[in-house]
Amino acid sequence: MAARSELPILVADIGGTNARFALATADERRRPVLEQILELRGADYATLGDAARHYLQTSGATVEEAVFAVASPVTGDQIKITNNPWSFSVQALRAELRLHALWLINDFAAIGYAISHLGPEDVRPIGAMPERLARDRTDGHYSVLGPGTGLGVGRVLLRHGEAIILETEGGHVGFAPGNTYELKVLERLLRQYSRVSAERLLCGPGLLNLYRAVGEIEGLRCDAETPAQVSEQANAQPDGLAGRTVALFCELLGCFAGDTVLTHGAWDGVYLAGGITLKLLPWLERGGLRRRFEQKGRFEALLSGIPTLAITHPHVGLLGSAACAFGMHERRAALHG
Repeated sequence: MAARSELPILVADIGGTNARFALATADERRRPVLEQILELRGADYATLGDAARHYLQTSGATVEEAVFAVASPVTGDQIKITNNPWSFSVQALRAELRLHALWLINDFAAIGYAISHLGPEDVRPIGAMPERLARDRTDGHYSVLGPGTGLGVGRVLLRHGEAIILETEGGHVGFAPGNTYELKVLERLLRQYSRVSAERLLCGPGLLNLYRAVGEIEGLRCDAETPAQVSEQANAQPDGLAGRTVALFCELLGCFAGDTVLTHGAWDGVYLAGGITLKLLPWLERGGLRRRFEQKGRFEALLSGIPTLAITHPHVGLLGSAACAFGMHERRAALHG
């Protein structure tokens, strides 16, 4: 792993709304350390290159390698951020930033790399706390998921202390209603979208979609115009339209998380990330998420023993990018002697 005497590695967490940057080094126990963290609004910069160059100028750092986690599939040189107008060539960006190496990973792959570095102070259990976290295990199988600007999903296998990350776009699977009321929700959204994915409901804009669908079903006036206004109204009046919407959102997230566990075989736990998770944490803890998570028919007993942990670490995407960066650095160093 990189030592403090070496150049730091530039790491970034690029979402649909914000771009976060930091310099990654390692402590004496070979754990990633983040320095000079800076969050920028994506809308303030025409390109990712502009934002990255602003950060490097602000920090005054000299770097040769970088790992960027992006809210996008990473399948080749051309990258298009899913809920952001930025698009770019990885090789062109590497040249623009004058880097020797630039690696791109999915944003929820970064969350996957991070979970082996999260302690009890970095998570909040929704349900029972597991006897051991991923940090304390050498082998295990986990899912990471969560709503923010979009709905991210990743799969993590720990084998002999090493994290194997499977990048996915699981948030774009089709929405699966669990009862007749949710069928009505689906019917409303199908009038607007030719296909309704889970992300159409389980993200910031999805919360607003759900709010409007519930209002139409129940014949109630919808006066909130942003996801933030929905959550504010829910906190002010839990029994009102917004409150019922947020409660349903938490149930749907629990249902989706349980389905993800069954798909991944993630029997050791689910780590929940995303800005919406933190904002709605009191609502998630009220029981609807766990109830629907466990409500899987013949597999209810199995799901009831699988922990769900909300990540409270403030820069988990950057932490995971740093953990990934050191592995990439070591492999590159070995390749070049």
